[in-house]
Amino acid sequence: MRLSILDDYQGVALEMADWSPLRGRVEIAVEREAFADEDAAARRLADSEILLAMRERTPFPKTLLARLPKLKLLVTTGMRNAAIDLEAARACGILVCGTASGGFDTAELTWGLILGAARRIAEDHRAMREGLWQTRVGRRIEGKTLGILGLGRLGAAVARVGLAFTMKVIAWSPNLEASRAAEVGVERVEKDALFRLSDILTVHLVLGPRSRGLVGRNEIALMKKDAILVNTSRGPIVDTEAVIEALAAERLGYACFDVYDKEPLPEGHPLRRAKNVLLTPHIGYVTEENYRASYPQVVEDVAAFLDGKPIRVL
Repeated sequence: MRLSILDDYQGVALEMADWSPLRGRVEIAVEREAFADEDAAARRLADSEILLAMRERTPFPKTLLARLPKLKLLVTTGMRNAAIDLEAARACGILVCGTASGGFDTAELTWGLILGAARRIAEDHRAMREGLWQTRVGRRIEGKTLGILGLGRLGAAVARVGLAFTMKVIAWSPNLEASRAAEVGVERVEKDALFRLSDILTVHLVLGPRSRGLVGRNEIALMKKDAILVNTSRGPIVDTEAVIEALAAERLGYACFDVYDKEPLPEGHPLRRAKNVLLTPHIGYVTEENYRASYPQVVEDVAAFLDGKPIRVL
């Protein structure tokens, strides 16, 4: 059987696990570049019986799955992948398995972006390389109001750091109850109040029908003119075009993105040219510790499938 490891952007997949249990059982092929479109993916993966998807880098809609008749097993890192049509996979006889995930890698990056935005670290770094010295004034986060949109595992982790900085932390999500917020030590507020009161607002919702486009023009219009908006969750939750417009009109102070509607972000995308933005290439989960936890579980998933005893089935 042929196992294709997809979107190994850094070329490290084979170093992050012991693949020897699969030796002699599968032929491993590594794909380092993102596929240009569905046609390219279908052509490249036509002979693979097993695929490894790194999170949601490559989408697997019904149309693509139908064009992969040899595919028997699709493994994704993580136990949830919105880019895979699970119903279509089942209809095509494709087994989908995942890997258990943990750690707070994305929460850590969120704070890197928040501090980078507040103190303009990237701008000062560039200025230093150009021979300049103290060209701007940063902002303190102590005592400011931190808004958390989605108080799940990662949102709660971000909130705890905010509390350590003696920030006032508020939160909202469609299902958030005041008792849950109190457990984390934060205050539940209504949606409009979250956008209106936050000096820094960070998004930690799962992408779904209710969250898609949730941060749009109306919500951004409620925000303070010097507020910082951070999205390390999923691109479609935030209306990127509305953010760019607000930044250009100085109706929003700063925006930080690690996730985008289309990934990789096209070279000519206007967000790359927008002022007052801090951009990272969806690296929230891209840590050595996370990779060294995920890839060995992929080996386990494939070996279990080959033995006829699949594990971690989604």
